[in-house]
Amino acid sequence: MSDERPEAGARRPRAVILGCAGEQLSQDEERFFAEADPLGFVLFRRNCRTRNQLRALVTALRRCVGRADAPVLIDQEGGRVARLQPPEWRAYPAASLIGSLPDALALEAARLDGRLIADDLAAVGITVDAAPVLDLPARGADPIIGDRAWGSEPDRVGRLARAFCEGLLAGGVLPVIKHIPGHGRAKVDSHKALPRVEANRAMMMHTDFTPFRVLSGMPWAMTAHIVYASVDDTAPATWSRKVIDTIIRGDIGFGGVLISDDISMGALAGSLAERAVRSLDAGCDLALHCNGVMSEMVEVAQAVPPISSAAQARLVRGEAVRRRRRDEIDRRAAGLRFGELMAAAEKSVKSAPKSAP
Repeated sequence: MSDERPEAGARRPRAVILGCAGEQLSQDEERFFAEADPLGFVLFRRNCRTRNQLRALVTALRRCVGRADAPVLIDQEGGRVARLQPPEWRAYPAASLIGSLPDALALEAARLDGRLIADDLAAVGITVDAAPVLDLPARGADPIIGDRAWGSEPDRVGRLARAFCEGLLAGGVLPVIKHIPGHGRAKVDSHKALPRVEANRAMMMHTDFTPFRVLSGMPWAMTAHIVYASVDDTAPATWSRKVIDTIIRGDIGFGGVLISDDISMGALAGSLAERAVRSLDAGCDLALHCNGVMSEMVEVAQAVPPISSAAQARLVRGEAVRRRRRDEIDRRAAGLRFGELMAAAEKSVKSAPKSAP
């Protein structure tokens, strides 16, 4: 484990983000969270039914740990990955549809997308959105990224993702750029198995890593459970001190909060306690455990230490950004304009020539 520890006498939460089982907390969950004191929480569709119910759940989670600013995360990308669903919440498109628009319209749509999503999240107290995806899909890759990507041109993806992030930040929600340093070349789904990327590091610097470098000043990023053989042939990025120090913190220059992807995914091996500890030892600031299974959360919480001083400083910087970047929008007008842009994108996609098989 890292030798960096909180100052004597300072109370710091544990370096972990945890889920919960349902739409409201059980007494066992309340007691556990109060004792375990995770840094924050992550929500999924199983937790989200109505605005009032979700707002009450978020409040209850923060009450357990006694911190009104405890981060609450959700994956609200749009398209296939959207935890808040109609009819209670607006349906948002996959990033690829926005990316199909001409540049100026795509940038406008990306920012509106982020701003409208932020409005939904802030209304129920959610402060961190695990989006956008900055991965560049490659030919022959597993479809797990697919239409979640903004496109395949590195610089353009960076511009569109930045516009989306600016929309989130303007609405008081922190973006999480993912899956750093790039998931687009993976030939297997990391939910199921461990992918290996054999591409040359120098080449990836000009392709896969570029969108992350463009957005290196963002407050949060999520690691990829992928082996990058040209950098570290022995461990996935989440567990690789070399990838994190040399590529993520070094070449890319990311200086914000680094959270692991879900440690229960099939790409990782070993006990959940080992997975969490290895993530933190490698340089992640936080380990992420998503499924809300009590026995697993107990195992992880017992193994995870309090957040480090460096992680605490990064979290404070991110929260300061979130608090100062709030603006107001005309929700109806913004929604109508976004709808117009998406209608144009859908029409364009339908009328485009079909590619040869």
